Amino acid sequence: MRILIATALTLALPTALLAAGGESKPSKPKCPYNKVYDEKKKECVLPEESSLDTDTLYETVRSLAYAGRYDDAQSVLAVMPQDDDRTLTYLGFTNRKMGRADVAMGYYTQALAVNPSNILARSYMGQGLVEQGNIADALVQLRAIRDHGGTGTWAEASLRTAISTGQTYNY
Repeated sequence: MRILIATALTLALPTALLAAGGESKPSKPKCPYNKVYDEKKKECVLPEESSLDTDTLYETVRSLAYAGRYDDAQSVLAVMPQDDDRTLTYLGFTNRKMGRADVAMGYYTQALAVNPSNILARSYMGQGLVEQGNIADALVQLRAIRDHGGTGTWAEASLRTAISTGQTYNY
């Protein structure tokens, strides 16, 4: 009898929690090509029509890029400040992942000109250099990451791993 009651309670508990308002926040919807989800408007809109602040747009770019939606990420980047090192870093990342290594290196170089301490740009640049077989210059970026206080960060670890294994990251 105890087992029967325990089983009934276990099966009823999730339903009771949902009825009591204990459900988790629904995930935001996936937007179609070239659109972003605007929390205030509760709909997918073109990036230039969104009410999203710059940091939220960067988070959106990052999510899109890491999901392999490089064209969509670049659509959002097009409405971002073009002289910001974060924009330049993600323009480099998305171009590299789209097979445009030379374009990517140009963006990484620009990002580092704006902010030499941008260790993420250095890591992505170094990973691109690894993909090109240029380990010597990738090591230069690894040392620069460490010189800029990036020892122990994801940027340092991912580039170190790429140099030692030849495997780069898609995020």
